[in-house]
Amino acid sequence: MKLPRVSSLYGRIFAIFWLTLLIVVVTLLVLPVLDPRTQHTIPEPQLKRLTESAQEIAEKIDHADGSLRTRLKRFTEHDRHRGHQLYFTTTDGEVLSPQGRNKALRNFITMADSPASPKQKLYGRWMMAGPFAVQLQDQQLLMYVARFWREPPPFFIQILDKPFQLLLVTMLVSTPLLLWLAWVVTLPARRLQAAAERVARGEFEVDPKLESGPSEFRQAGASFNQMVEAINQMIGGQQRLLSDISHELRSPLTRLRMATALAQRKQGQSKELSRIDTEAERLEQMISELLELSRMQVNSHEHRESSDAQTLWFDMLEDAKFEAEQCGKKLSYTPLAAWPIHGNPNLLISALENVVRNAIKYGHDRVEVAFDNTGKQLCITIDDNGDGVPDSELEAIFRPFYRVSTARDRSSGGTGLGLAITESAVRQHSGTINASRSPLGGLRITMTLPLI
Repeated sequence: MKLPRVSSLYGRIFAIFWLTLLIVVVTLLVLPVLDPRTQHTIPEPQLKRLTESAQEIAEKIDHADGSLRTRLKRFTEHDRHRGHQLYFTTTDGEVLSPQGRNKALRNFITMADSPASPKQKLYGRWMMAGPFAVQLQDQQLLMYVARFWREPPPFFIQILDKPFQLLLVTMLVSTPLLLWLAWVVTLPARRLQAAAERVARGEFEVDPKLESGPSEFRQAGASFNQMVEAINQMIGGQQRLLSDISHELRSPLTRLRMATALAQRKQGQSKELSRIDTEAERLEQMISELLELSRMQVNSHEHRESSDAQTLWFDMLEDAKFEAEQCGKKLSYTPLAAWPIHGNPNLLISALENVVRNAIKYGHDRVEVAFDNTGKQLCITIDDNGDGVPDSELEAIFRPFYRVSTARDRSSGGTGLGLAITESAVRQHSGTINASRSPLGGLRITMTLPLI
């Protein structure tokens, strides 16, 4: 049966409920007809054969010797061992033979007492049929025939007679339907969940599939897509604003540095002019890094591909190792393997490079990088033996423009955006990053990234 097309979630559930109810009702109506334990009319060929047998038996009894009860008793006891049993009653329902209590016969007599319409019904392993009219010594009697039922009970009868099997069959029949119903009902919810996860990863893309299915989910999907479009417009406006600000700021900065250079050429070197040039250069670097951070947050989902840890970071670590040696420091790292990672290669390389170069800059003479594959995640630990960061400020160092020591950052040229860029890149790849005190005495940065 094909379900009618309905757009509402509740409509679909209602339709499936009525379909299930219809199947149950039809089953309940059909099963009694097929159950031999209920009273049925005798099929025509069998009825004709039983009627003829009744006449033959009546003639044999009529020609036998002895009283009527004796002859009836002889006949009823004669056929029992053959898997047949005959019963004789008066038209009023008095049992003539065999004598004794027979609940099945008495029950059947109450339902089948007309020779014009013989019936049959199964009692245990005996099929009772009758009544059939027989004429003996000018007296009309009713004959009932019981024959041993050798056929095994139908399968559905066996199921109905055993509650555990009935429960098992009900579960086997209903489980696929319920699983299908659960899959149909939850499919729009899973689509909405997947879309929300994509947005959480920074992938602000409209999904037309969200606007299909039940009306409730169509409305939620349309609202979700409108939200994504609004976020895209807001982020695009922010990006344009930052680009415009960058352009407007870089022009006077360029003129300022040119004026400073001309002044130095005319008046010679001075602390004031050098300070102006240094601050202008730092401001230009800060604007550049701020734009990089903004672009990373907006476009991190683009240009993603599958790669591995060795391909991503081996060359970068070798370059950093060489630079550390030039500064009289030692950088060591554990062997890299081809652990599979999916993401933006440039962002992943930049994330680790920023932390490693910070460790080289602020470490005294030792930097250690360790890679640990935990099965589903790659854990990267960067330790240095520098002065470290106070425990109260470990969480704040990932905020943009946050600097632990202004004097140190100014002398080293830091802008406070390096770790913010790293944190954004790691978060955009569904990873985590945190800072703690290193066993070497300096700072430890721990990053985790999911493996595929």
